[in-house]
Amino acid sequence: MIFHKDISDLIKADIITQETADKILDYYKNKGNSSTNRLFIVFGILGAILVGLGIILIIAHNWDELSRGIKTFFAFLPLLAGQVLCGYTLFKKQDSITWRESSSAFLFFAVGASIALVSQIYNIPGGTGTFLLTWMLLCLPLVYLINSSITSLFYIGGITYYATHLGYWSYPSTNPYLYWLLLLGVLPHYYNLYKNKPESNFMIFHNWLIPLSVIISLGTVAKNTEELMFIAYISMLGLFYLIGNLDFFTRQKSKNNGFKILGSLVTISLLLALSFDWFWEELRSKEFLFSEIISAPEFYASVIISLLAGALLYLQQKSKALFDIEPLTPVFILFIAVFIFGLFSPIAVVLINIIVFAIGIFTIKDGAKQDNLGILNFGLLVITALVISRYFDKDLSFVIRGLLFLGVGIGFFAANYWLLKKRKTNE
Repeated sequence: MIFHKDISDLIKADIITQETADKILDYYKNKGNSSTNRLFIVFGILGAILVGLGIILIIAHNWDELSRGIKTFFAFLPLLAGQVLCGYTLFKKQDSITWRESSSAFLFFAVGASIALVSQIYNIPGGTGTFLLTWMLLCLPLVYLINSSITSLFYIGGITYYATHLGYWSYPSTNPYLYWLLLLGVLPHYYNLYKNKPESNFMIFHNWLIPLSVIISLGTVAKNTEELMFIAYISMLGLFYLIGNLDFFTRQKSKNNGFKILGSLVTISLLLALSFDWFWEELRSKEFLFSEIISAPEFYASVIISLLAGALLYLQQKSKALFDIEPLTPVFILFIAVFIFGLFSPIAVVLINIIVFAIGIFTIKDGAKQDNLGILNFGLLVITALVISRYFDKDLSFVIRGLLFLGVGIGFFAANYWLLKKRKTNE
């Protein structure tokens, strides 16, 4: 290493001990090995996937000319190869992350390819939903048998596609309620990552993919009273935001906190969409029967998620002062009240605009208090987004719209200038 001589000089000058020097050298050695290992894992996974795809493409090119027996042989060939690789990994390379992840990734796609090919060869009936469910159920044990995080990520992506296919594209003939049980199946692996590798890249990917999968799939619960899903979504996003405020996530870099980022951004996006009157007009014009509401899956989803979010909010805030609450934390509770008002009063749209504006103002205040330009500018962006939304409001004149934009622009410059000046003064 280049700094070996410098280390030796520091030892001779009695600035550091030999023990400290050894620790420094070990640190940089392990740091270099860690980067190399990451590259091996990435290239191993990509290599396994590309080899699998290459085999499938070569076979597919001559598929029509092959007999049924040969087709069946080639249908099972990738599956057998993947099983051999995973068996070798289990008995010989159990400690190698590269082998575990690449062999399990190959077998994951080999299972899907084999199912599809056998179904095609023997004309086995079944739709896309059945195919995806079978594929995911067969590959879930791989996550634990090989201890493979890349298989866990592929699995989450697969069950999300399963939920969207049945819940959106095949609606209303099917309901993907099994998605929630399938998601529970991978959570023990996620917990294992949290306990043993809390700062690994695989943990970060799970922090993003799990909440994203739930956000995409929650809408599949909707049936007859879709309006209630707004309560379910806002409460779920509030729950994600609260999860992102747990000590484990607050100790990590902000960009790794998928729960908090998605919870805040999607909440603001939904509130901005509801800051227009179209939704509230439709809500007031619709008749709700109490017997239908309490038996609707949307109602149960809203109640369960709201109770979970409320319980977590209570646990987090019971030892804190009321003024220490973050701007987005109580939004799901406020929204439930606004939704009830919206059933019979046009004031709901005004209240939504006030809530969004208050979120922006209090976020700016938090940014100034924490001396954080990112938080401060996020608050300003929330207010800017609200002003842009009101720009498309037909009830406002161009003069008022222009003044609103002017005010927000001045606010951006003034707030950033004030905070930067404060920093200089403190320095």
